[in-house]
Amino acid sequence: MRISFLGAAQEVTGSMHLLEVNGQRVLLECGLFQGPRAETYARNLHFPFDPASIDAVVLSHAHIDHSGNLPNLVKQGFRGNIWCTAATRNLSAYMLLDSGHIQEMDVEYVNRKRQRDGERPVEPIYTQADARRCLAHLVSVGFERPVRVADGVTVTFYTAGHILGAAHVALDIEERDGRSHRVLFSGDIGRPHSPLLHDPVPVGDADLVIMESTYGDRPHEDALHARRALRDVVNRTARRGGKVIIPAFAVGRTQEIVYALNQLDADGDIPQLSVFVDSPLAVNATDVFRMHPEAWNEDVVDFLMEDRRKSPFDYPHIEYIREARRSKQLNAMSGPAVIISASGMAESGRVLHHLKNNIEYAQNTILLVSFMAQETLGRKLKDGMKRVRIYGEEYDVRAEVVSIEGYSAHADQAELLAWAGQFDRSRLRKICLVHGEPEPMQVMATKLGEAGLGPVEMPTRGQHVEL
Repeated sequence: MRISFLGAAQEVTGSMHLLEVNGQRVLLECGLFQGPRAETYARNLHFPFDPASIDAVVLSHAHIDHSGNLPNLVKQGFRGNIWCTAATRNLSAYMLLDSGHIQEMDVEYVNRKRQRDGERPVEPIYTQADARRCLAHLVSVGFERPVRVADGVTVTFYTAGHILGAAHVALDIEERDGRSHRVLFSGDIGRPHSPLLHDPVPVGDADLVIMESTYGDRPHEDALHARRALRDVVNRTARRGGKVIIPAFAVGRTQEIVYALNQLDADGDIPQLSVFVDSPLAVNATDVFRMHPEAWNEDVVDFLMEDRRKSPFDYPHIEYIREARRSKQLNAMSGPAVIISASGMAESGRVLHHLKNNIEYAQNTILLVSFMAQETLGRKLKDGMKRVRIYGEEYDVRAEVVSIEGYSAHADQAELLAWAGQFDRSRLRKICLVHGEPEPMQVMATKLGEAGLGPVEMPTRGQHVEL
């Protein structure tokens, strides 16, 4: 049995790992790599294997850095099943179609420039039509219900608590020579005591653990501190008569922020001001969250009973926006408001228009609540840059910029260590760290070693391990 690490190896995006056993090839994740435009296009377009040779795909959750290149995989010849949970399948339907639309729009923009420069046009990595064809391959499975996905490979999904539908993936493997192994792929590890979702579920022992390490070097603020920080930002900005612009991931982060504002409004801790969720994908994703009340934790149920709200995501002052015309009207709106818009890293989408129209005014606040990868606009704002480029034009950053870490859906250092502590050290043969930048990954490797867990490896892209 061999596992090759083909993405999210000493980096955060583009999650992709290949399991080869019994003549079968099972792909864990097929995410989009996000980085500089030229490198991004080339890496996402070309796979380091023949897609037609893949027998099955196992998907831990719907975030685009884990699922986003599936339509390209199907486009290039994959014909098997893509196994995931029901909520992941429902979310992916919207997310992959949205991603196809983004691919088309990006190429249209690039080709206008290439035409001016006398260069040949390029094709999108995939289109919305490709995304629709891909959806036919998704097969949903309930949590903790084992399913055979390939010869000798049985998969069981366990609640990961990261976003709706997110799973830890246990692979119980029987080789033809009689050897057996248990490989556990963490996916993205959620935090205990999530505002919305159930806690991650213990998964038992494993021989090999493939573990994310996004925040392996730092603690997060707790949820109560994050809620207080959100309250203070909204109140401070409202007193100035300004707008709070929140770049937020359409899936997971947007719903958490909306629920937090709902709670603050119900408690009278913020003024009655308009809240706009301006992202068609976030609006559709919120519909999926409403479809899965079984995923809501006990605290949400108590809130709905006590405050008589019909859902965590609905209250009198909130408006969900799909139409571009209504989105544009927000730019002419005066007075305090909260605008939540994608993309979460402020790299594309409607949030760029809101930033462009509000970033140079001191009464406004740019509130960062998402992970910001290197070189993204969100990261530049978080790092304190005073002049940024949006849609090719330079803007002075005069708005207040605030970052709240407590809304992260990823476990922090202590939570990662606690999660890894569930494994029997006498059985555990290796931990491979993925989905992290080198510095936090190295810190987490050291901490795991100090806890007697390991040995620990930090595979580079293209590296493989064998059991």
